[in-house]
Amino acid sequence: MTKQEISIEYPVMEMFHTIQGEGFHTGKSAFFIRLGGCDVGCHWCDVKESWPIDTHPRLSIETIISEARKSNTEIAVVTGGEPTMHNLEDLTHALKSIGLQTHIETSGTNTLSGEWDWVTFSPKKFKPPSNSIASLASELKVIIYNQSDLQFAQTHSRAVDEKCLLYLQPEWDRKEIAMPIIVDFIRLNPEWRISLQTHKYLQIP
Repeated sequence: MTKQEISIEYPVMEMFHTIQGEGFHTGKSAFFIRLGGCDVGCHWCDVKESWPIDTHPRLSIETIISEARKSNTEIAVVTGGEPTMHNLEDLTHALKSIGLQTHIETSGTNTLSGEWDWVTFSPKKFKPPSNSIASLASELKVIIYNQSDLQFAQTHSRAVDEKCLLYLQPEWDRKEIAMPIIVDFIRLNPEWRISLQTHKYLQIP
């Protein structure tokens, strides 16, 4: 790391080593870095405490990298909140410098910065994404709360690259209602896959 990178700080709500529970990389060991600050505000969000940007400790990149190194994993996932509110160039450079793959989970409401090996694009109705994010997505993950979300998903699927993987994920508190909707849809639209929040079934972070 450069001296400049060492001095840079980010508002970090939490960091933890766990198993990726969603999307293509489900089941893999991963180190999560949850940054504070969100400009979306989903009413069903399960980490609303991440929304404020000024209530979380500001940690240096050196501190973040030290914790990430201890995890002895190959993947670092930057999430939020909404991580694109921050300039992530130096953070991703530092993560890569210790051999970690860089993954991000974002609603795409701001221009994406940083060097990413995997981009999970999860657009929300509450605030439209930046025009540039769709072409960078490795996977499109749309949360299904009700039937109308399927049309929202189809609209965004037309904006991503043809190699982008397509996922529908039931909103956790409405999964009994949303899952039959998703299953019926995917039977007719096999280009889509189901993503489950398996970490919640496993009762891990």
